[in-house]
Amino acid sequence: MHIEPGLVAEGKIWLSYVTAAGAGAYTLKLVADAVAERGVVSLILRSLFTTALVFCFFEVLPHHPVGVSEVHLILGSTLFLIFGVAPAAIGLAAGLALQGIFFAPLDLPQYGMNVTTLLVPLFALASLSTRLVAPNTPYVEIKYRQALALSTTYQAGIVVWVAFWALYGHGFTVENASSIASFGAAYMLVIIVEPLVDLAVLAAAKALSGLRGTPLFERRLYDAA
Repeated sequence: MHIEPGLVAEGKIWLSYVTAAGAGAYTLKLVADAVAERGVVSLILRSLFTTALVFCFFEVLPHHPVGVSEVHLILGSTLFLIFGVAPAAIGLAAGLALQGIFFAPLDLPQYGMNVTTLLVPLFALASLSTRLVAPNTPYVEIKYRQALALSTTYQAGIVVWVAFWALYGHGFTVENASSIASFGAAYMLVIIVEPLVDLAVLAAAKALSGLRGTPLFERRLYDAA
């Protein structure tokens, strides 16, 4: 998922600064909550891991331009389940920034749109998890149905935001609608694959139960809420 240069004209890009600022402010609230829960060292360690992983996801994993954007395997729900919402948000924002600075400087003007598109669906996923996963269930015990719902929420949110930016930038035209539809259809593959990745990673974490209590991982990974 990358909003391409030119999709939104320079005179309209101001809106992305507003949405990114809102996402950033909410991230700061999550950061404060994470520090209060586990301490600043745990947050820093988990954020470093998520940043490195996101950078690898964007640069190493396959990504292809389809329609109005690019299709990536972002693994947002995996980051959330293993590291928690605040480290996942920091990692997505920082990994995206590092990619832009070192490998894709042409993407930097679109950073506000891209970071909004990554973070707001993550916040929706985190909210859904409080209702979908019972308080007495650690994340290593979730089922495919639950992993699918979390992943679908995240990926659907990305598609919705990409569609919004495309419509905001180019309006309601047949060509634009066709490009949005192509991008959305391509993302169906991601929606199928990501829950399988989630369950595989969670199964590995369950096998390594000695990691319970380590500051490197989300507390809820092994312990009930």
